[in-house]
Amino acid sequence: MLVDRRKAAIFGAALVLRLLLWVLFPSLPDLLTGRVEVSTPVNSFKRLQEGLFMYTRNVSPYDGGVFHQAPLLLPIFSLLPNAREYPLPTAIFYSLVDLVNANALVTISDSGQALSGRLHSALRKHVRYDGVAVAAWFLFNPFTIATCLSRSTNVFTTSGILYAISNAASGNSINAMLALGFASYLSIYPALLFIPVVLLCYDRRVQKTKVSSNAAVFAVQHFGILLGSVAGLLGISCLVVGDFWQFISATYGFQLLVPDLTPNVGLWWYFFIEMFDSFREFFLGVFWLHLACYVGGLTIRLRRQPLFVLTALLGIFAIFKPYPSISDASLYFAFLPLYRHLFPLMRYTFFAVSALLYATLLGPAFYHLWIYAGSGNANFFYAITLVWSLGLSVLLADTVFAALREEWEQDNPKLRGKDVRQV
Repeated sequence: MLVDRRKAAIFGAALVLRLLLWVLFPSLPDLLTGRVEVSTPVNSFKRLQEGLFMYTRNVSPYDGGVFHQAPLLLPIFSLLPNAREYPLPTAIFYSLVDLVNANALVTISDSGQALSGRLHSALRKHVRYDGVAVAAWFLFNPFTIATCLSRSTNVFTTSGILYAISNAASGNSINAMLALGFASYLSIYPALLFIPVVLLCYDRRVQKTKVSSNAAVFAVQHFGILLGSVAGLLGISCLVVGDFWQFISATYGFQLLVPDLTPNVGLWWYFFIEMFDSFREFFLGVFWLHLACYVGGLTIRLRRQPLFVLTALLGIFAIFKPYPSISDASLYFAFLPLYRHLFPLMRYTFFAVSALLYATLLGPAFYHLWIYAGSGNANFFYAITLVWSLGLSVLLADTVFAALREEWEQDNPKLRGKDVRQV
């Protein structure tokens, strides 16, 4: 009962905080919606409102070349009152989605897969946070709050990813594939999580049934479920907007080809601004291949910890996606408290946190100098995004090192706590 009261208090405080910010600072949501650190061409609430305006007037939302989000968001938001005239229903809706996402994190934490799985058992199991503490870390993260207030549609992709992982950690493999299909429908990159998610599902099934089935057959069956869920959502989308190829080109084609080079916290936009058009297709392939190639390497090397592979991939997506925002970083940060037992093994936490705080504070200032004050150029803002990516990269590499070190100590108990040097 005590845990239930803590959970209710945390969730209630998070809900009240969001609604208070909405009421006390009514201009804050519109301010955050216009910030390039929070909103991108593929998750902007302003662009969603543009598409919704056209949809409710029986005009294709993709005709104007502004709306690049999934069609099924339109009938959902058409049920809500106009956000400009009646902002409170939209505020409550987004706040509740955050609570739903936090509840998925509680399920993931309580499953214990971060500490003990079929092939791995942590040495420091006693060093951990409970599910409510993990949810509190997510709910009161300033990046999560800013994403909620900006009404970014990334929160729905986050929901799909979190519920895919939570169902996989709980052993509900079919629900995990359906949730991953929903996330992949909204954005392309969650499909890259299929391999570690299906491995987590397989491990949980073997743990429950105590029988090792054919892993390849299991993966193919669940890949079929994933494809079926995505195909079903695409079919419904075709009924909503009519022209199938138009919305495919405007959503998934837009994310793959990256035609809009609006500044963001990622690495792609400045590179492709400076790129000669004759080399654009080649480097598009290289960048996407670079993003996808981490899946195989991490999965093979950290096969015993599929949940950690998912955590690391979320960090990689936050760095190397074509249109990243702080919501991607907040999702990665939400998984880090699950690995409290790895914190003593990390070496560069202070440097990584300092770089992230430095970029967080100076990023808006550098953007203002470039766009509004006219006393800088694109290099100002891109330099601070490099610092942001550096901080995330150092933190990610440090956590991967800690996970590998923990595995090594498990395999070599006599050398636990000793320095290791490659000769």
